[in-house]
Amino acid sequence: MQSQHQPDRLIGPEPRSSRRLARLAMVLALLWPGSAFSDRLTVFGAASLKTALEQIAEAYEAKNGTTVDLSLAGSSLLARQLQYGAPADVFISANAAWMDWAQSRNLIAAETRIDLLGNSLVLIAPTVAPPAVLSLSLQNTSALLTQVQDRPLAMALVEAVPAGIYGKSALQHLGLWDQLQPHVAQTDNVRAALALVARGAAGLGVVYGSDVIGTPAVTVVDRFPQDSHAPITYPAAATHDGQKAIDFLNFLSSPIAKEIFVGQGFTVLVE
Repeated sequence: MQSQHQPDRLIGPEPRSSRRLARLAMVLALLWPGSAFSDRLTVFGAASLKTALEQIAEAYEAKNGTTVDLSLAGSSLLARQLQYGAPADVFISANAAWMDWAQSRNLIAAETRIDLLGNSLVLIAPTVAPPAVLSLSLQNTSALLTQVQDRPLAMALVEAVPAGIYGKSALQHLGLWDQLQPHVAQTDNVRAALALVARGAAGLGVVYGSDVIGTPAVTVVDRFPQDSHAPITYPAAATHDGQKAIDFLNFLSSPIAKEIFVGQGFTVLVE
């Protein structure tokens, strides 16, 4: 099974526009460090956490009176934005490799790092697909190849985004990658892959089990064996030792947050 711990080799520089936006945000934070930002908290979170973090942010705001600004994208992009100086208080990655990458560059406060969540990997299809598609199996290679001939297999970037890295590793483990690779449509993050399938633009997709919660336009046709890929782990950490960040990290382990995570299909790893 392919190693998932080489993010620095896999990704080149982000587009120039991303660097400009990150630098602009940093300049704004430096120019207005006072009250305009004192009651705000910025969280960089993996795209697959979207629904859960939106609900948790709402609960945190109601409890603490602090506005939570969410920046949700592929973990690789978020880590690079931290490197470029984008201001954030908390970083939640969808794999350990990108958190390791950030930690090795002193972009996070290592002592605050926790393994927050786990997830699963599934093969999905549009809910309106024919019964033959909805009954597909990862063991039926010929049927899978037939299905992706006209409409591709949607996956997050397989050399950079955690969902894509996990997915490629799992398909390699099952002996499917070499045949399916020419038919893969790669997206910037796992939610974009989910959207392709939901719209019917892709015939199949590889996403997290949590992604299908609340998405009736897609259905799970098979589940990847847990031993076909490395354990899916979401580490979280503060980017500095500020009290706002520590408070929010603690809230992620609260009963309220745990209930939300479980309801959205995640496995909670923290006590």
